[in-house]
Amino acid sequence: MRELASKGQLQVALLRWVMVTVPLVLFLGFLSARSVPVGALNSWYAALTKPALTPPDWAFPVAWTLLYVLMGVALAMILNARGSAMRTPAIIAFAVQLAINLAWTPVFFGMHRINAALLVIAAMFIAAAVATLLFARIRRTAALLMLPYLAWILFAGYLTYSIGVLNPGAEALVPGASSTQILE
Repeated sequence: MRELASKGQLQVALLRWVMVTVPLVLFLGFLSARSVPVGALNSWYAALTKPALTPPDWAFPVAWTLLYVLMGVALAMILNARGSAMRTPAIIAFAVQLAINLAWTPVFFGMHRINAALLVIAAMFIAAAVATLLFARIRRTAALLMLPYLAWILFAGYLTYSIGVLNPGAEALVPGASSTQILE
């Protein structure tokens, strides 16, 4: 027997997904941010010349928290869209872009690889744009929730590119975690 769910039942189902996806996305973002020292806690980053538009250090965790919440809600809306033929490809695209997103912090702050971080941002933008387009085919609101994230990725790309221009040879500024500081 197939019965249609009421509007209230659909809202409760969405809320259940939100209660899973938002904390999950936030937790993964937190793990990535804690995998290496970031911001002022990172001596390499602290020593870099930054572009004039660089926000203060406190703004980054605030922005990312908001973006991860929006992304988690968008994902919940897609997970709740049972019956959509595009649901699985959209979820896969979201997972791919999130994995790329989580790789940026260790590449930039941990390995001090500005050019590699730029490539990660480019891949992140493409994957997030694909996920957003797929989301739009399922739930327009879910796609709209992804737009601030896309804008932030572009801004992060500008910051990363500018840091690279302002700091030629920055990869050698401070020894990376993989090198030893023991003098022979």
